[in-house]
Amino acid sequence: MSAVLFTGFPGFLGSALLPRTLRRDPDARAVALVQQRWLGRAREALADLERDDPDIAGRTDLVVGDITTPGLGLDPAVTDRLLGEQLEIFHLAAVYDLSVAPEIAWRVNVDGTRHVVDLARRAADGHGLRRLQYVSTCYVSGRYDGLFFEDDLELGQPFANHYDHTKHEAERIVAKARDAGLPVTIYRPLVVGDSTTGRTQKFDGPYYVLQLLLRQGSTAFMPLPRGADRVAFNLVPSDFVVDGIAALAGHDAAVGRTVALAQPHPPTVTQMSEAFAAQGGKRLRVVPMPTPLAAFSIDHVPGVGRLFQVPSSTLEYLTHPTLYDTAATTALLAEVGVSCPSFADHVGPMVEFFRAHPEVGSAAMV
Repeated sequence: MSAVLFTGFPGFLGSALLPRTLRRDPDARAVALVQQRWLGRAREALADLERDDPDIAGRTDLVVGDITTPGLGLDPAVTDRLLGEQLEIFHLAAVYDLSVAPEIAWRVNVDGTRHVVDLARRAADGHGLRRLQYVSTCYVSGRYDGLFFEDDLELGQPFANHYDHTKHEAERIVAKARDAGLPVTIYRPLVVGDSTTGRTQKFDGPYYVLQLLLRQGSTAFMPLPRGADRVAFNLVPSDFVVDGIAALAGHDAAVGRTVALAQPHPPTVTQMSEAFAAQGGKRLRVVPMPTPLAAFSIDHVPGVGRLFQVPSSTLEYLTHPTLYDTAATTALLAEVGVSCPSFADHVGPMVEFFRAHPEVGSAAMV
């Protein structure tokens, strides 16, 4: 018998990966660590998963815990059970919301990851750690100006916000444990909606650009920073991310690797805006505007923030200077039959889901 610990359930990745992991290993039992306030939602999500896939029914235990607490806030009996079996850990929990206070992001992203790694080390010293599957982000690159490779991490890059910075610091903890011999795979995704249905749990990032375009008439004016036609914007469908992680989690060649789940051929910011406008039946008119001026106007000029409905903190991604090399990742994914759809292939469902589901907000689980 083996155990699989999930943090971040019932979030999007946890809900998608838990059943696929149990199907991969019929002898495994899952333990989903859930904050007390999300326990009701977790029970509902698990019931839905078990109804859709009866073969996994009864194989998941929901346990209350908190990754920001040493020992993950787990009951000692639960910890003993996890450490008494071969253990695989999916560490998915993180704060992804730029509006969250920096101290919360540091406590969840950095301290939480340190506590998960501590448990992984204890498992490795005992009955054995099968692997720590850690979900990071491509934005550990900060605002590195140039080509960022899968094995790059500390290149002296500056950070424009606490999300990028805390995820970088968290990945440093995981990478250090990996280099000391812990079996680890690091995944760096960038996620938008499903490539077929467009479904997503929240509208943020590029969706702010989309909503601004779609709220206008037949001609849509889009303020973009100068050079937007040279800045790449990564839009990676969620099903590709799930397929990639699910396949590589059981692939021995992925142990010790960092996987950049980014778009091999990303559109520029201008091309992304043009595609959104075309899918929405709009004629695009780009208005060049320096990013600092746009951010100042949103934050300080009365009525501008309400008009744009775009957080100023997201504007920096429209001038993001980093390109992500995915050559090694693409080759590794080819071994398990997974490839990333092009933006042109999934922009249609992305726009249609956005138009059809105004009830979906931009808030993350914290």
